[in-house]
Amino acid sequence: MLGLSSKRILVTGGAGFLGSFLCEQLLARGHEVLCVDNFFTGRRRNIAHLLDHPGFELLRHDITFPLYVEVDEIYNLACPASPIHYQFDPVQTTKTSVHGAINMLGLAKRVKAKILQASTSEVYGNPTIHPQHEDYWGNVNPIGPRACYDEGKRCAETLFFDYWRQHKLKIKVARIFNTYGPRMHPNDGRVVSNFIVQALLNRPLTVYGDGSQTRSFCYVDDLVDGLIRLMDTPDQITGPINLGNPAEFTILELAEKVIDKTGSRSRIEFRPLPPDDPAQRQPDITRARELLGWQPKVSLDEGLVRTIAYFDELLRADPEAARRLGSER
Repeated sequence: MLGLSSKRILVTGGAGFLGSFLCEQLLARGHEVLCVDNFFTGRRRNIAHLLDHPGFELLRHDITFPLYVEVDEIYNLACPASPIHYQFDPVQTTKTSVHGAINMLGLAKRVKAKILQASTSEVYGNPTIHPQHEDYWGNVNPIGPRACYDEGKRCAETLFFDYWRQHKLKIKVARIFNTYGPRMHPNDGRVVSNFIVQALLNRPLTVYGDGSQTRSFCYVDDLVDGLIRLMDTPDQITGPINLGNPAEFTILELAEKVIDKTGSRSRIEFRPLPPDDPAQRQPDITRARELLGWQPKVSLDEGLVRTIAYFDELLRADPEAARRLGSER
């Protein structure tokens, strides 16, 4: 039942990993949700359980083209987020970040909606300070293979703040650090899903470099809570605000945890480090704690158990996909 205080909320990239959980939580809070996705990386199965909900609507659309709808709030999550997917068509990735931001900001301006940009820790590049705080300008290679994503997101942030200054638009910018959980794509190349699928198939876990590079892993439920809290802050709070788990682990530590929790017979296989791969990544979440009253609650151990259970069920339900993934790895 939709209440008098319910809003009509647009979620771009709503059938993706993060977007589907965000749609779910917004519906649970009594809002109407318009989920927009072009299904490049989003999957219908992620939102299949929401299709019969009276407050949910699904629209297949690519945000590099204008969209004309009436909404109160916009969460702009549309953009492939894993290197395999965003490097597949780097020009389209840049268009999604830049043209997509222009189109969504234009929509927000027209209907006077509040709009949140899902930015990324990749705006910090290969950081020269540790941990990374929001005032750090970053160390990004503008012509490297990751630049389509890194610089696309940086340009989107520029556009958001220019619309805020020039048009007084109500904006929010979240910088999302490595997030994981159920509904991640099993072949997206991200380290958590890579390791879990490899371990469940008893294949070698591929560690790039010597495994000493660090990451901070945030469970999806915590991240979605942070996004909603940021959207609900007073208008003068624009961000950018880091959202991530400050607990830091080496990639080798993560590999060992996954092998232990899956009971896998996998060994660890070392491969050359990809270009521009950051050596350290850890969020300073002081601003999120102070302004949002937010910090992660789910530990890496607990989150891995939940994520492993999801992938185990996924692979058991589709043996052909499991065989295909096994041969690819």
